[in-house]
Amino acid sequence: MKSIRKLLHAKWLVMLVWIIGVVVVWEFFACRVEATKRTPENVLPHIGQIIQAIFSTDTVTRDETALQVVLSSAGQTLERAAIGFLIGIILGFVLALLMHLFRGVEKTVSPYLIIIQVIPILGMAPIVLAITGDIGVSRIVIAAILTFYPVAANTLAGFRATELEKRELMYSYAANRFQLYMKTYIPNCIPYFFTGLKISAPMAITASILVDTLQGDGGLGCMLSQAQKHAMSIYVFWLIVIFSACIGILSFVVMEWLENAACPYRRVGTRRKRGGNKHGNSAQ
Repeated sequence: MKSIRKLLHAKWLVMLVWIIGVVVVWEFFACRVEATKRTPENVLPHIGQIIQAIFSTDTVTRDETALQVVLSSAGQTLERAAIGFLIGIILGFVLALLMHLFRGVEKTVSPYLIIIQVIPILGMAPIVLAITGDIGVSRIVIAAILTFYPVAANTLAGFRATELEKRELMYSYAANRFQLYMKTYIPNCIPYFFTGLKISAPMAITASILVDTLQGDGGLGCMLSQAQKHAMSIYVFWLIVIFSACIGILSFVVMEWLENAACPYRRVGTRRKRGGNKHGNSAQ
């Protein structure tokens, strides 16, 4: 019984069930589309057709296959998304630190942060593009903006979540403000900081792709628009959708790995809790 329960709670099994569910739903609607006597490639192809397009050697442009188009376009988008992501991380952390140090900064900046967060990406992107006049710079700015708020908000929450006992202990050792932040506040906010990174990493990639659709300067979004308008094979559209989803998931997983590397004590705490729960269940 224990082995069966352990198997049912395994993460890989849950993931497998979700994947099978998505495949079943996808194929159901693909068959419905096919039954309407429309060309399935133009609406919703079968998963097997998409996989075949990945390995196909047929060119969709003058000298590139569908997979080559996606990979060559991904470089521009992901490079600028990464730059914007890093800028957003730095600005978000610095702002959170300033808001915690000075209450006046928080009162001044908070309304603007809320306004930026409320504006949709599709409404913000044309404004940024009009101001910068460069699609590459716009990708970086939008990615930085979307990274900026989650990092700032979560890092500030981490500063505020520092226990009073830890602060009083540092005061008892006559620690100055710099030591207080380096030894207490910043270590305590690291898990919150990584929560902001896990939220903003996929958003930065999505934002960069959306900005690409505004202007024909290459990138995944530009190819996405062309494929949707049937300027090239529709399989390019679906390959970009799947590739973008995989990159978004991968960015989340990478942030989780970095969090585990930066906070090994959290893994130890989790194992102890699990061990305590097991002993408690066995005692019952």
